[in-house]
Amino acid sequence: MKKYSFIIFFIFFSITAMGWGSNGHRIIGEIANSHLNKKAKKNIQAILGNESIAITSNWADFIKSDTAYNYLGAWHYVNIKQGLNPKEFENYLAASTSVNAYTKLNFLITELQNKALDSEKKRLYIRLLIHIAGDIHQPMHVSRAEDQGGNRIKVLWFNEPSNLHAVWDDKLIEYQKLSYTEYVANINFVDKITAKTWQTQPMHSWFYESYQISAKLYDGITQPDQKLSYKYNFDHVETMNQQLLKGGVRLAGLLNQLFG
Repeated sequence: MKKYSFIIFFIFFSITAMGWGSNGHRIIGEIANSHLNKKAKKNIQAILGNESIAITSNWADFIKSDTAYNYLGAWHYVNIKQGLNPKEFENYLAASTSVNAYTKLNFLITELQNKALDSEKKRLYIRLLIHIAGDIHQPMHVSRAEDQGGNRIKVLWFNEPSNLHAVWDDKLIEYQKLSYTEYVANINFVDKITAKTWQTQPMHSWFYESYQISAKLYDGITQPDQKLSYKYNFDHVETMNQQLLKGGVRLAGLLNQLFG
């Protein structure tokens, strides 16, 4: 009986502790894979083996069930006060020495440039980079500390209790009723010039985009237990899809730079 209880706990914990949610990260990972050059694909496969980018993208969430990895908790997000202009925001990130998605994403990029990095660390770091690059495109991962990135903003999603963070983690995505491969087939359309523009924008601007979106999402919640349903999906699904696409294209740019 104890064995089955552990299995149930592991599954429950993993599902409730996701970033974008399983499908969101897999969508970003699958998009990234489609934009990799041949050399990057070969080198990444040598590190991950038979594990695809889409599947490995969720490792950093699943491992939360192992307390030995508790130190990774703050790597998934960055909390910043609202109302900063682009330069103030850039300066804040540049001066930051705390453990957050920005400082750790830069750390991972630097480490993965080290040709002498041992294979075990290389696998850990690429898994984390894939995941965190996805996380920062979820707007509520670049938001306020006081409500835990929207986790304390209670809403009703089609009359079921939820919160603003969870809606953007997976409720909106799951509402589309698509597998991650079907989802990618429906949104993975970007011309080469646009893709290059997204990839070459400085990383702090990726964070600022999510920061701006999260501010609008906060403004859209005007009462406790606000009801969100069809209209909310209509108003926000395009933004969500754009963030998923940007996340995948930019992740591919990082991976091509590091392994291509």
